[in-house]
Amino acid sequence: MGGNRMTVEDQLEKAKILAEALPFMHQFSGQTFVIKYGGHAMGDETLAKNFASDIALMKQVGINPIIVHGGGPQIGAMLERLKIQSSFIDGLRVTDQATIEIVEMVLSGPLNKNIVSSINAAGGLAVGLSGKDGNLIEVQKLARTKRDPDSNIERILDLGFVGEPKQINPEILESFEENDIIPVIAPIGIGPNGQTFNINADTAAGHIAAAIGATKLTMLTDVEGVLDKDKNLLTRLTPADVNRLRKDGTIQGGMIPKLETCLHALENGVDAAHILDGRIPHVLLLETFTEHGIGTMIHHGDE
Repeated sequence: MGGNRMTVEDQLEKAKILAEALPFMHQFSGQTFVIKYGGHAMGDETLAKNFASDIALMKQVGINPIIVHGGGPQIGAMLERLKIQSSFIDGLRVTDQATIEIVEMVLSGPLNKNIVSSINAAGGLAVGLSGKDGNLIEVQKLARTKRDPDSNIERILDLGFVGEPKQINPEILESFEENDIIPVIAPIGIGPNGQTFNINADTAAGHIAAAIGATKLTMLTDVEGVLDKDKNLLTRLTPADVNRLRKDGTIQGGMIPKLETCLHALENGVDAAHILDGRIPHVLLLETFTEHGIGTMIHHGDE
């Protein structure tokens, strides 16, 4: 038993951590955080367990977490197993009738329920739903155009059952908050005629955060955060900084739509957006409850 005893130094370190966290617990009590959960953090068993315990702890100290999860790799694996061909245009999966049925099955089925079960096992009270439940996310068909480099003519791209949020109806989320329930949302929306649409999880999280006036929008990614041209982490950015970095080519590829979502959230009342490396154990707690935080924060600045 003696080998398990903590040293005085260990005890002092734990006390220091708790003392640092306490002001943030007070500051964020009663606040709502929308968290986009995906990437390596969701696929790694240990990280997934850490995430679940972090969410349960946040709820226990008075924060209201809302989780929106992705599932691209899991969808791809199921389509491959069923020998259903899948293609992409500009990073978006072309989703025909056969594909949308698999997308909904994977996102709203085992994937969603595994996250729910993990949070419940960690001491939280989570309930899984999709954007179709309670008409939470009403969507319109996503419109994309592409200009032909030779003829300079724009053509409309048909992505099938891929949607973008048109209306968020947060009443169901408000009732969950009143009953201390943690919502775990699959990014599936409902169209004007009751059709099912696939939604990019980042986009869904940003629109939900904006609609409910969340304090924070947090995106877990597989990168450290937003990097400069020398691959150094940029810890704090304003919308003006983001626009400048995009114009000079510093921000490229998949980071562009993530930051566009963050800016949309800030324009609609969210206090701050965070892009975090989901591969770091307990990254949510490090960002929320430590003085210097972690990753990249996009905030309104001093204006």
